[in-house]
Amino acid sequence: MTTSRHQPVTAQGLPKPVGPYSPGMKLDSLLFVSGQAATDPATGKQAEGIEAQTEQVLRNLERILVAGGSSLQHVLRCGVFVTDMADFPRMNAVYERLFAGHRPARTTVQVAALPQTGLLVEIDCIAYVP
Repeated sequence: MTTSRHQPVTAQGLPKPVGPYSPGMKLDSLLFVSGQAATDPATGKQAEGIEAQTEQVLRNLERILVAGGSSLQHVLRCGVFVTDMADFPRMNAVYERLFAGHRPARTTVQVAALPQTGLLVEIDCIAYVP
């Protein structure tokens, strides 16, 4: 019988988690990435506006995916949380551009608030490591 081992995955330069969780967790060939905020690792500041925040969130997700041996093109599922469903079309346009034709399964929900003041979108994902 083979025993599976899970291991945390972190990426250089991203802010440390604000709670008792790992940015990513790898189990065999699966990679689970925690919801990411729109903090730019270069400046430490949050991007402004739904388009800029969506792009930064996905770039932060991508950093963790790459650190775990995966990429956006290997994402199987995303969970998208927005504070205003009126932002959906603009968020979706950035999402579609960054996934470049790849179409993972997805759930999108409106939430009352997100953990950081001014945060408009948070995205988590499940990917595989090829």
